[in-house]
Amino acid sequence: MHTFTDHLQHTIHLQKIPQRIISLVPSQTEFLIDLGLQAQVVGITKFCIHPKDFWKKTTKIGGTKQFNFDKIRDVAPDLIIGNKEENYEEGIRNLQKDYAVWCSDIVTLQDAYQMMKNLGAITDKDKIAGQIIDEIKANFAGLRQVANTAKVLYFIWQSPYMVAGQGTFINEMLQVAGFLNVVQGSRYPVLSAEEIQALAPDYIFLSSEPYPFADKHIAAFKALCPQANVMVVDGELFSWYGSRLRHSAAYFKELQQKIYG
Repeated sequence: MHTFTDHLQHTIHLQKIPQRIISLVPSQTEFLIDLGLQAQVVGITKFCIHPKDFWKKTTKIGGTKQFNFDKIRDVAPDLIIGNKEENYEEGIRNLQKDYAVWCSDIVTLQDAYQMMKNLGAITDKDKIAGQIIDEIKANFAGLRQVANTAKVLYFIWQSPYMVAGQGTFINEMLQVAGFLNVVQGSRYPVLSAEEIQALAPDYIFLSSEPYPFADKHIAAFKALCPQANVMVVDGELFSWYGSRLRHSAAYFKELQQKIYG
């Protein structure tokens, strides 16, 4: 019997190394596959799009905030992996009645490293997990330290306007990348056009997810804030807290070059 405590202080007991895993979080799904657990991950959400070939052939058990409990039962998992923010509390509590459910809570890079270390231990993939963590740390160590003077407003939704604020992993990534988040209040505030203008950002980042912002949206935001530079950014590299972080530092270097020269 092995006992593990998740980030929400919920304890699970496993008789053996899990062989039938459901992942309810896209970034954690990708990390599990990078650990070499393709055969053990038997259920994912419809949003777990990486790796694409794995997404195509693996059972979908609904979305991150709407589980299909019948499909989950049919898959017969011995472990379900979720996240406090990305999943919904009622669904997780219902799953905990019948299954071992381990949840992460990610706000900082250290939280992400801890999640990867924990899942490596649970799945008996400690060595590979450690190698991924070390690679990410090395990449970020090579990131240029700048003065965080570029004031950024990071949009995750269009209607209503919703942005990433304090206490979010996106905010952590903005800081790591060398940018100043002009939103100093709540985690995901909804803003009016007037509030956006009053914040006077130097840069507006339009995230490619969860809302699929694209170049066609730039003009409208430029009209809203004429003084701001508006660009679409890769939301996965700002918000996915698994092994995709291996690519974030290089992307942030490119952004730094565009903004700071």
